[in-house]
Amino acid sequence: MTLDNLSIDEMQSRLITLREEHRDLDDAILRLSSGPYINELQLRRLKKRKLFLKDAISRIETLLIPDLNA
Repeated sequence: MTLDNLSIDEMQSRLITLREEHRDLDDAILRLSSGPYINELQLRRLKKRKLFLKDAISRIETLLIPDLNA
């Protein structure tokens, strides 16, 4: 399923879900990096996922901007 096939309501719902996951990853990264033993591989994977989510959020936000020429 592509973003182009989603309704505005579906995109807004997806945006909320992505933002929640992004925020949860912030917490997980903070906990993991503040512990006595840091799993670098897991930390890199979480950061990569967080970046992927940030890009997905940006794409949806761009699609939700109304077209002023319409």
